[in-house]
Amino acid sequence: MADQTAGAAEEAVVAGRRLRVFLVDDHAMFRAGVRAELGAHVDVVGEASTVAEAVSRIASTEPDVVLLDVHMPEGGGRAVLEAIRRTHPHVRFLALSVSDAAEDVIGLIRSGARGYVTKTISPDDLAAAVRRVADGDAVFSPRLAGFVLDAFAARPDAPVSDPELDQLTNREREVLRLLARGYAYKEIAKELYISIKTVETHVSNVLRKLQMSSRYELSRWAADRRLV
Repeated sequence: MADQTAGAAEEAVVAGRRLRVFLVDDHAMFRAGVRAELGAHVDVVGEASTVAEAVSRIASTEPDVVLLDVHMPEGGGRAVLEAIRRTHPHVRFLALSVSDAAEDVIGLIRSGARGYVTKTISPDDLAAAVRRVADGDAVFSPRLAGFVLDAFAARPDAPVSDPELDQLTNREREVLRLLARGYAYKEIAKELYISIKTVETHVSNVLRKLQMSSRYELSRWAADRRLV
């Protein structure tokens, strides 16, 4: 997350009280950063690192807004969203992810998220986004709104599916996207909070699954699918 900037966003309130926000992300350091940055604006009522934890704790705390990571084990943010919406439809979700891929954005919005912002967002902008989602608005990082408009205007009922892409895990997609953008293995490891050896393993798996032999081929493949 970016450093705290001057001119902090005003305190977010609903029905005369501070907004209650829940954090879902499988990286403890990132959750701690978000909690520190939002603490002046909202009440962070809980956090979770897994899908099961998130579903249980969101149900018990009933926050106004859930800040939701997209790529986690056991089904990711989408699994959390779909489970909670069945039992607590009043809870609103704002995706907060390192991914800015069209299929991730569209998939979360189709599942019921009210917005989608990337982890490069500033603390003040994130606080404002949480407040807007609580008020019922839809919020997107600038370039992501176009993905949603294009998808719903062109094929409003069509599922987003790609047989080759579907065989990759969420983490493999993240690694592939960063690799195609020119990131070195060390930079990918830092961005995703994983080891360099784990990055190498993911790249090997992607090459094997897609039956490719070079980073150049992977980059072209990712660009063709607008993953970059």
